[in-house]
Amino acid sequence: MPELPEVEVIRMGLEPHLVGRRLESFYSSGKALRAPVPAKELATLCGRRITAVRRRGKYLLLDLDNGELLVFHLGMTGNLGLFPQGAPRRLHDHLEFLLDDSTLLRYHDPRRFGRVALLATGDESARQVFFRTCGPEPLGGRFTAQWLKEKAKGRKISVKPFIMTSGVVVGIGNIYANESLFAAGIRPQRSVAKITMKEWQQLVECIRKTLQFAIECGGSTISDFRSADQQSGYFQMNFQVYGKAGEPCRRCGRHIEKEVLGGRSSYFCRSCQK
Repeated sequence: MPELPEVEVIRMGLEPHLVGRRLESFYSSGKALRAPVPAKELATLCGRRITAVRRRGKYLLLDLDNGELLVFHLGMTGNLGLFPQGAPRRLHDHLEFLLDDSTLLRYHDPRRFGRVALLATGDESARQVFFRTCGPEPLGGRFTAQWLKEKAKGRKISVKPFIMTSGVVVGIGNIYANESLFAAGIRPQRSVAKITMKEWQQLVECIRKTLQFAIECGGSTISDFRSADQQSGYFQMNFQVYGKAGEPCRRCGRHIEKEVLGGRSSYFCRSCQK
């Protein structure tokens, strides 16, 4: 599943090509994604201009000149890419906008777990449906050690599923939770009740550094992630623990262990993480 770095890489790739562009025509495969595609509403966007390309957590947001908001969630295998006019459609190309510079903006999703929605101008209730549970952005100023400590107060949840909870902080999926906890020296199974303020501060710093480095690497391509210009990321070449069960830890040489935690595979070094 694309996590925050992958979605941000796509946003960065789209922004210089989409802002100011007018939507000329629309195509839908007619297949539903995680929810039915509002094809009739999307077709009404022809003639509208894109004024901004933003991200909120794992959502991609296209602001339009009439105040409407086009929202994409990439699900597990979704991708928004740019193609020249006339480029053949591939299997699983489910949505397509032709822009006024003859560029095609296509949504590709083999497993169709993604979602697209159009939020009307001033429809705050609809925006709440998507964003009401979103915590602070991990690269933003609201994400602090004090915030984490307060959200953890009175809870006994393990730290890894805690930081993967969107109401605590948005955009941190399994890959970057594993990598950030290793960098911070904190074992995934640790109860949030037992983490000190110093450790929260270390974890915040490591989350920021891990995510930023992943963005600089173009994200992680495990199987099929591609940027807006269809390039693979290479952060996976820098994984310290994720997917490395049984391999020697790069710090101490002890074998990386794997344990299912909260339904997700967790990778850690028993020596380096306490």
